[in-house]
Amino acid sequence: MKVTNLLAAFTLLVMVMASCTKVPNTGKMDFADQTDSVSYALGYLQAANLKQQFERWPIEVDSAACVGLAKTLAKQEVKKANIEHLEGMFNEIDEAVFMKGFMNEFAYNKSYFTETTADMYLRKVMESLKAVKDAERAEKAVANLAEGQKFLEENGSRAEVITTASGLQYEIIKEGNGPIATTADRVKCHYHGTLIDGTVFDSSVEREQPATFGVTGVIKGWTEALQLMPAGSKWRLYIPAELAYGERGSGAKIGPNTALIFDLDLIEVVKK
Repeated sequence: MKVTNLLAAFTLLVMVMASCTKVPNTGKMDFADQTDSVSYALGYLQAANLKQQFERWPIEVDSAACVGLAKTLAKQEVKKANIEHLEGMFNEIDEAVFMKGFMNEFAYNKSYFTETTADMYLRKVMESLKAVKDAERAEKAVANLAEGQKFLEENGSRAEVITTASGLQYEIIKEGNGPIATTADRVKCHYHGTLIDGTVFDSSVEREQPATFGVTGVIKGWTEALQLMPAGSKWRLYIPAELAYGERGSGAKIGPNTALIFDLDLIEVVKK
């Protein structure tokens, strides 16, 4: 089928769905738990939003066609809802209940929410879930900080480890004899970053591609180390959380208040 025909078919689908003859509701929806309520409210809102777009078309079809096409659209919309779930908006979504909420509004013109009450309910749930996640994150931040401090205290007692006034620790694996970078310079480096338990979170070594960046465009621990090590050096950095990503963490692997370890190979200082 040509692209123009596909577009025409889609336009016809939109027109057909515009003013479906409504059929009676299929029965009461019993919400067993919050997952049911959230799923139904999401389905209802998706249907309500689509209806606002379709109702401008003054075309009616029979009930059977309306229900069939509504089911097709509902299946498409539930995929979007699951994407939202994966992004962390809600802990869980029941697809069958989502479909029920969508169908009751779109095909049967009957729902147990209004747009206002559904929106208010979902906002309340999101606030509740956020409060739980914030509490869990705060608890994790305390645990990570204590774990990192204990590790650094023990690590700093080793003779080969040097600790600076800021709390940065480093171990010289190879001493270079090139120039030392300033805050005005850029540097070319290879690096391999892990958590203190050995979990790798980033590595130019594994990518086999060195990185070039400004001395001040990185975490504080790196900025300090890069102004101490001559080009050609390879150091192992032990970085406390306050010189890394602090309470905010970074990405999925670096949690709040996490201490980090980097093997940093300073290949070249790129002078301006």
